[in-house]
Formats: sequence, structure tokens, C-alpha cells
Amino acid sequence: MKNADAASLLQMKAIVKSFPGVRALQEVDFEVRRGEIHALLGANGAGKSTLMKILSGAYRPDGGRILLEGQELSIGSPLDAIRSGIQCVYQEVDTALVPTLSVAENIMLDKLTSGSGWIQWRVLKQEAARALEGIGLGGFDVDRPAAELTIAQKQLVLIARALVQKALLIIFDEPTAPLSGEETEQLFRILERLKAEGVGCVFISHRLSEVFRICDRITVMRDGRRISTKPAADTDAKAVVEEMLGKPFEEEFPKAAASIGEPLLEARGLTSGTKVRGVDLTVRRGEIVGVVGLVGAGKTELSRVLFGADRLDAGELRLSGQQLQLREPSDAVDAGLALVPEERRKQGILVEQSVKANLALPLLKQLSKLSFVSRRREAENAEERIRELGIQPPSALQLVKYLSGGNQQKVAVGKWLPTNAQVYLFDEPTKGVDVGAKSDIFRLIGRLAQEGKGIVYFSCEIAEILGIADRILVMSYGRIVKELTREEATQELILYYASSGEAV
Repeated sequence: MKNADAASLLQMKAIVKSFPGVRALQEVDFEVRRGEIHALLGANGAGKSTLMKILSGAYRPDGGRILLEGQELSIGSPLDAIRSGIQCVYQEVDTALVPTLSVAENIMLDKLTSGSGWIQWRVLKQEAARALEGIGLGGFDVDRPAAELTIAQKQLVLIARALVQKALLIIFDEPTAPLSGEETEQLFRILERLKAEGVGCVFISHRLSEVFRICDRITVMRDGRRISTKPAADTDAKAVVEEMLGKPFEEEFPKAAASIGEPLLEARGLTSGTKVRGVDLTVRRGEIVGVVGLVGAGKTELSRVLFGADRLDAGELRLSGQQLQLREPSDAVDAGLALVPEERRKQGILVEQSVKANLALPLLKQLSKLSFVSRRREAENAEERIRELGIQPPSALQLVKYLSGGNQQKVAVGKWLPTNAQVYLFDEPTKGVDVGAKSDIFRLIGRLAQEGKGIVYFSCEIAEILGIADRILVMSYGRIVKELTREEATQELILYYASSGEAV
């Protein structure tokens, strides 16, 4: 998909940005052409998020220039970026929509908040409907409240809003992470339509197969610098990964050898609502059990039931032979279970708190004296976890919201390490995580298995399950429909049972 003759739409020249103790961007150049889908890739801390936050007005650069259609811009706020024609479609779509407003009102939000006077509701709805038709969604119910939409539908509303606001360039930040395969295909069709209309698109993703399928050019960043910009047709995934990491990356799924012992966690007939229906599973000491299924199979709901976050309608749960009565997550923690949830920013970490505070959350009793948290103990715990996990930047005082996705996930996992947890539940732990941090997470899970912990790894990423699991349970429509050994499992076999829902 070469577009070499297209005129330059965006130019970011010698962009510099520093934070206390960190040089985040070092004279970075980045260009997007009209009608181009341009991938921006990099490992944790590479600087890609900082670069896009400067472009979208969240940060001010310390140096450099930004030109759009040849005109120099001064972007001091997100509103400046929007007025210039730069829009963002983030993975966390809920933060960009007003849930109580309708689809039409969310698409036309700029007119509702402009203070221009009388609103012609019929015209507003017609304009919103035309915007949806422009991305191939004619007939969409524009009166429907945004709160009732799926994540994929919310993304489409944001894209329609961008087009109504005459976007010249749209930043897509991990747009496919929460989507099913069919929803991803729909998004790709819309991206191709935007490209045909001359809109420039920046595509940030850790899924390299998608990058090579949809993108025209690829820019790789590392350590705050631009390493390369190439046509996608002139490189491959292996070369891109090596540029991202600065070294060969031969082992994507490091599998640690661990001794598998006696049964640790046993579940029989677990039932909760319609999403978990009669599930049996056993996890042994030192064993990594993969639970794999398509989006909507019930994996997340099963992880929540095992952690006491959702009510158990029927079934029995035992840990080390002792029956568990989990009324709430605190009961699970006291029993020795730990959950790293899929939605880490909503359920796994406190984004407005520091790294130090987050790492102390399950340890407040141990870190306290006379009901007061010992600041010294809290700081010592944070420094030890930061070193152990390689959290970047290595600052205990850094607010978690400013960390990259991979480092946020390290915090979500790291808070459990000093506890008495015997069973770790990982729900989509590599979602929105780059290849370097993904490798770190796999190694950490392997180390936990070697220590005799039981691991349940929930994922829709079949390749990850094949790489890390000792035993694989295929889940479909709330049931475990097939159990496979590591040796007999294949991608085709897993996909067959996951999609057919046939129990064998």
C-alpha cells in the first residue's frame, strides 16, 4: 500500500519534551501524508504516547514545530487540536462520550456546546445520520443513548463526530484491543474509507499482524527517538520488533520449566447468570492453565466468579482442599487468590494515585503500625517492586496515569507479589501491552509457576495460550467445551471448539 506521491499533511519537526528526570522526546520528526494510514510503534517508554499527546494538545512541547497542511500550529489544548482538524479515537472510548446523551447529540456535541443559540433538533439528527452514512452505517438509530452502545459502536460514534468536525487527521490509539474479529473488520473498512477520502490516520497498535495488513508506512520509536520510517511493504514483523527493542527478539513466549504438583484450586459446577454455566476446572501447583475463547465466551465473568467479584449461583470452589465461601473479593484475597483484571485502568489500579500507593494497596495491614501506614515501609516496598519488575520510569512518586500500558500492567501485577497469594488469575494481561513488556509479563508468570503458584491465564489470543499454557481449556457460551494438553493443542483446533461451541 504505497502512497509515495501523496502530499504531506502533517509534519512534526524536532519535537522535544522532558519531564522531571526523564527526556521523553529527543528531536523527533514524524510525518503523515494525505490519505495515509501510518503506524506509530514502540515499546514501553518509547515516546509514542507523549508525541501523540503533544499533537492532540494534552502536552506542550519544549521545542520543535508542528505543521498541518503547511501551516504552523500552536496547540495549547485539546480544543486547539480539534479546531485545527486533529481528532483522537482512544481505546478508552467511555471517557470521550456523554453516556446520558443520544448518539446524535454525542456526534454533534460541538454544536450543542458552542452556545450558538436555538438548536434545530431535526436538522441535528439528520446531520448525525449523514455522518454515520459517510462511514457506511446508514440506518443507525441516532436516538439511542450512548450508554447502551457496545465499545465498537462507541468508536464509530467518535469517528462520525470527527468527520462532522472536519477532521483532517485522526489518531487511533489501540482501537482494536477491545474489539471482536468482526468488529475489527468493520473498523478496517472504515479506515479504508477515510483513507480514500484523503483523511490522514495515525494507527497505534501492538498487534503487528493488523499493522501490516492495514498500514501504508511504519514509524518505529525507541527511547524517545525516531528509529525508522519505512513503507510497510519494505519491512516485516521481525525487523520491526528488533527495532522496537534495540536487540534480537527470538523468544516471544518464554516458557519456564516448572514442577507441577498436587491440585491447588478446584472448581465444580460453577454457575453465575448466563455467562458462566457449569464450569469445572482444576489448577495444580506450578501449573499454568490457559482458558481461551472468543470475545463474549464468558472468560472475564469466570475470572470474576473465581475472585468473588460476581455472585455464584451454584457450584463449589476449593483451595488446597478447603471449601471457599467467597462473598466478596476481600474473601478471595484472604484465602490466597489474586486477580489481574482485563480493565486494569478501571479495576486493577488507581490511575490518579502514585506507583508507591498502588503497590501498597493489598499490603496496608503489613505496612501499618498502630493503624498508621509506615511511609518508610511503603517506600521500601515500592522500590523493591520497581527494581524487580523494571517499572519505567523508576519513580515511586510517579502518578500511574502517566505510565505506559505495559508499566501500568506491571504495577497491577506487582502489588500482589508480596502477598500470600497461591493462585493468580490473569485476565487478558497483555491487552494494550507492547512486545517488550509482554515478554516481561510471560517471564514473571513463569517465575510464579516455578515458585509453586497456580496460574489461570484467560485470553482470546490463541498464540499466547499456545505459548504459555501447560494445559488448555476452551470456553464457549459460558461452558468449558474442550480440554487440550499442550502437546495436542493447535490454533486450528482451539478456534474450531471456540467458535462451534460443541462440547467434547
